[in-house]
Amino acid sequence: MLTSPRIRLAALACALLGVRVTVPGAEPVPGESPVRKGLSEKYPGDAGIEKDPRVLFAESFEDGSVEDLGKRWDQASDKGGKVIAFASDAPDGSAGKRSLAVAATLGENTGGHLYRRLPRAVDSAYARFYVKFPQAAYIHHFVTLGGYRPETKWPQGGAGERPRGDDRITVGIEPFGDDGRARAPGLWNFYAYWHEMKISADRRYWGNGLRPERPAPVPLDRWQCVEVYLKMNSAPEKSDGELALWLDGRLVMDLKPGSRRGKWTGLGFVALEKGGEAFEGFRWRTSDELKINFFWLLHYMTEECARRNGAKGGPTSSEVRFDHIVVATEYVGPIAPAAKAAR
Repeated sequence: MLTSPRIRLAALACALLGVRVTVPGAEPVPGESPVRKGLSEKYPGDAGIEKDPRVLFAESFEDGSVEDLGKRWDQASDKGGKVIAFASDAPDGSAGKRSLAVAATLGENTGGHLYRRLPRAVDSAYARFYVKFPQAAYIHHFVTLGGYRPETKWPQGGAGERPRGDDRITVGIEPFGDDGRARAPGLWNFYAYWHEMKISADRRYWGNGLRPERPAPVPLDRWQCVEVYLKMNSAPEKSDGELALWLDGRLVMDLKPGSRRGKWTGLGFVALEKGGEAFEGFRWRTSDELKINFFWLLHYMTEECARRNGAKGGPTSSEVRFDHIVVATEYVGPIAPAAKAAR
């Protein structure tokens, strides 16, 4: 069973509004911004990237059994041993030959997760991972980066509750179906909990949704490189925190002070290319002691989310594949292709 009770009011959790921001110095047209190269360029196929001093954690799923994998993470959720497995599949350019497959089967389980504390807490972090959705199914929650104070060996609860400001921050990058208007798995979207989030209509605090105004569809049956940047505010009284997203190395979202936005509700806000109001920026924390200290690889599927998206009678199972996870203090970027002899 998952240890985080994030299952309540799934309808509100799935029905998120979103954002769109500009790429500095360029017209923000998805697919036209240049591919940004990062520290991965020094490590073709990601071979040896875990030894880079800027890397906090790396996992390529090439070594050992599922049991061995569980020993490398602080917690693994694999109900009945039927959720987590390895697949003979890897992204282009990889030096490896396999990836992690996490399955969810409604009526039996809600999926699974791997949770890992970072070796040291940081004020800013980049989390890059590759993901592939072989099946078109709506899911509820997904990969999360954040911090708990104090740190814990497992993911914490708090669904529907606003953080105090010195205790926790969680930012999930996840697909959502936009009430079924987007084909499954959906569109990329941030789902964030922090102390300045807005309250929902039911007077509860459900994660605020942040996504590009121009949709970023999750591709089917194709590996995609996803990278998230989370920067904490530099001092408790400042609102200079930042949140950014790259897909296949192209910047599609950069949220920081001055970004244009529309009305901010308990479901999030839509950032605008023109007009609206200037975004106040993120004051993620009220204490410098709250830092980024965990990475949570999660595939969580529920019946309620499927119903919310009009998918009743649709797929009752979903498999998601993950590979080449790197959490670092500098931008990572897509895999630099390995030599063919390495495959």
